[in-house]
Amino acid sequence: MNIIHTEAASAPAGHYSQAVSHGDTLYISGQLPVSPQGRHNLEASFAEQAQLALANLLAILKAAGGSPQDLVKVTVYVAGVQHWPQFDRIYAAALGEHRPARAVVPVPELHHGYLVEIEAVARYLA
Repeated sequence: MNIIHTEAASAPAGHYSQAVSHGDTLYISGQLPVSPQGRHNLEASFAEQAQLALANLLAILKAAGGSPQDLVKVTVYVAGVQHWPQFDRIYAAALGEHRPARAVVPVPELHHGYLVEIEAVARYLA
């Protein structure tokens, strides 16, 4: 196993790693909309929160030597199903034509009151 860490994404706030590789698979921990400097963005709009959480995830993927095309499976937790369409637009803009397997899970609430959390599994070639 290889632990992946980058200062280009928010640091883990608990007992976990940003990502772990095992064999040819990369497991990226759930990313909240916390800036790489540790600033919480609770007052940000859903779109801003989604963009920041996705930027954290992609920064970790890049630190592991990957790109968005290496994403295999993405799981998105949104606080309220009403955010699903807006997330879909932001996600499509970030990933372009690449369409990994995905689940969007509406939940009643997320840690700290955030509106979105994103985790992923990716191909690991490093």
